[in-house]
Amino acid sequence: MTTREITYAEAVREAIGQAMEADDRVFMLGEDIGVYGGAFGVSGDLYHRFGAERIRDTPISELGIVGAAVGAALAGMRPIVEIQFSDFTNQAMDQIVNQAAKIHFMLGGAATVPMVLRAPTGSGTGAAAQHSQSLEAWFAHVPGLKVVMPATAADAKGLLLSAIDDPNPVIVLEHKLLYRTSGPVPEEAVRVPIGKTAVHRTGRDLTLVATGIMVSRALEAAETLAGEGIDISVLDPRTLSPLDDAPIHEDVSRTGRLLLVQEAPGHAGFTAEIAARITESPTIYRLLAPVKRLSGLDIPIPYAPQLERASVPQVPDIVEAARVLMKES
Repeated sequence: MTTREITYAEAVREAIGQAMEADDRVFMLGEDIGVYGGAFGVSGDLYHRFGAERIRDTPISELGIVGAAVGAALAGMRPIVEIQFSDFTNQAMDQIVNQAAKIHFMLGGAATVPMVLRAPTGSGTGAAAQHSQSLEAWFAHVPGLKVVMPATAADAKGLLLSAIDDPNPVIVLEHKLLYRTSGPVPEEAVRVPIGKTAVHRTGRDLTLVATGIMVSRALEAAETLAGEGIDISVLDPRTLSPLDDAPIHEDVSRTGRLLLVQEAPGHAGFTAEIAARITESPTIYRLLAPVKRLSGLDIPIPYAPQLERASVPQVPDIVEAARVLMKES
């Protein structure tokens, strides 16, 4: 296996290109993904490589885009939908939730919907409240949908390849601020299994579970805390549904403390599911302190840069939350 440093966006593009080269049924559809190269430049040169039939620019109609993809998937194709902002999935929720997620089950397994829906998520670009939300908990709540949130360039490629292989719908949420980050990525079409938690760092004092962009912030916080003598583990579920919680239970049982970090608002947020699984299991008896959640504020994302930053956890917030948790018993 040969690795080299490329950006998260390049890793996504490479996964799509390799999947399209390997299987003529794979195609992509979405707004401005052709000559323009995508709202965040992810599709890049794919239009010139594969042509307008397989990189299909669509009208501005998310309901129509996803409906076409569901139909194509039922007919044997493997569509990859790009929604410009995850917020715009609101316009297509009937097709996502009532059609794509349900058909395999309602037809007794006689039909499959091998559709991938990719969408940029999260804040940090000054795009304000209607373009900066973190909606992963919505999708993770729906039976029939797999939901992944890659936090590294390698996972962006590997999880997307696995999503394209999957016989039923997978939602891939890509944080906007991660597109320009870089990391080692295999040149080959190496899959990262859906439903397998990543352990990025193992420590003795505290278990930190983070999602999306909070993974890199958690790792940065871990380095600061290590200088203070606090040694923390950092775990990334990567797949929110189905959730691989065994490594989390194992690590919490060893450290006795759990800090959960997400960008999304805390109320009914996804990490509450992890907290519930810990407290509903024998792992609760290994806790030395109550489970602590660090989340975005329960407000629409502000436009002003300083308020936008203040509305979601930053590295100093993670460091302080860990310090406080270490003092509790």
